[in-house]
Amino acid sequence: MVSRRNFLQTAALSPLILSSPVRGQTTPGPNSRINIGIAGLGGRAQEIVATCLGIPELRIAAVCDCFGPRLNSSLKALQDKGVNCAGYLDYQEMLDKESLDGIMAITTTHARAWVSALAMEAGLDVYLEKPMCLTIAEGRELVERARHYKRVTQVGTQQRSMPLNNWASDLVKNGALGKLKAAYVPDFVSPLTWQPQPAEAMPDGGREDWWDVWLNQTPFLPYHSDLHRGWPRWDAYDGGGISFGVTGWGTHSYDQLQRGLGTDLTGPVEITLEEEVKDRPACPDRNRQPGENETGAPYYGMVLDTSGPRARMSMRFADGQTVHCNLDGNNGPGLGAVFECEDGVLEVNRDRIYCSRPELLADSSNPGPLSVPETQPHIENWLSCMKSRERCTADIEIGQRSTTLCYILNIVRKVGRVNETLKWDPVAERFTNCDEANAYLARERRPAYELPKI
Repeated sequence: MVSRRNFLQTAALSPLILSSPVRGQTTPGPNSRINIGIAGLGGRAQEIVATCLGIPELRIAAVCDCFGPRLNSSLKALQDKGVNCAGYLDYQEMLDKESLDGIMAITTTHARAWVSALAMEAGLDVYLEKPMCLTIAEGRELVERARHYKRVTQVGTQQRSMPLNNWASDLVKNGALGKLKAAYVPDFVSPLTWQPQPAEAMPDGGREDWWDVWLNQTPFLPYHSDLHRGWPRWDAYDGGGISFGVTGWGTHSYDQLQRGLGTDLTGPVEITLEEEVKDRPACPDRNRQPGENETGAPYYGMVLDTSGPRARMSMRFADGQTVHCNLDGNNGPGLGAVFECEDGVLEVNRDRIYCSRPELLADSSNPGPLSVPETQPHIENWLSCMKSRERCTADIEIGQRSTTLCYILNIVRKVGRVNETLKWDPVAERFTNCDEANAYLARERRPAYELPKI
């Protein structure tokens, strides 16, 4: 384990610049094990690690977290499973010292772009947990870096690697149910704004500046446990990262929407806020009983007590396709979308589907649900593409487009112009009739945490 004393003796505390140039990594051989470093060791990382341990070609070579207690507990958990790997409190030290093929960026959302950009600069391929960025402009910068450094990237919208989800999406795209009339996705909860709080006693993090490193690009604030532990709720750190939140479940839902619409590489051209944004429960009718065909039913209980800023909205794409953002947390596919077509309805959720045309579901081409952990095919696709240098199923450009939908909705809600259509240019990634909205596309980064120049 990395002790605070040993760390202070061996690691530079400054989070500024990589001490070595780009290290042109070689492409892993077809039969070689792939050395991976994991940055960020929170709850989601533990789920990812458990899946990684079941993939023989992947070797966890190193892990990193700026908060010492979390690093130490993760190292012990790995050791208990027979995995001995290096542990680091300093991310750049891990990049400099370890011979890695790729990085899995499973940090807080507000640190994810910084971690990913430094990995790309160091010549490593990157798996980015979702949402892949904190702002639309930040996401575009990551896409540019991935292309410049020729990195293989996979964004953690794992439904892209689920055969059943892709098969169902293709039914919509290929017209198996006739022309699409409209699509429906949930009315997810937007984040709150952190209000100043009196400082709390800061725990020992294993390095003197751990709280500064944890805050990353965001303004420096006094330590508070609600901020440290509850960061997904606050808009300076995420876009609504809770269950049934805009970037929490919404990134999955909107990515599924894009897959079914065939709009992977673009976005809407109009967004309309249809009611005033208010604090509303995710499930207004808590006692509602789901029907037997509802794919979201297994998830309903997870969000019965969720509430926050919500408002029904709609989007229109350039080809005229309309999407209604109006489903509640216990009345629809929280991780997917409903496609209403001229000849039937198809509901796509995570590895679950419903179709009003049962003969389509009975077709022999239906691959059925997964028989392995839900993220395993997604990680395996990343590893395969690291060898072939092809683009992944959830390449960073696809991830940018799905994540952009989340932030567009949050921005339109912040502007709050009810029944006024805001126009979006998906090529320029800007609003064309609302400068107030464009002010939210990017944020000023704190010195020492700017993204490295290309």
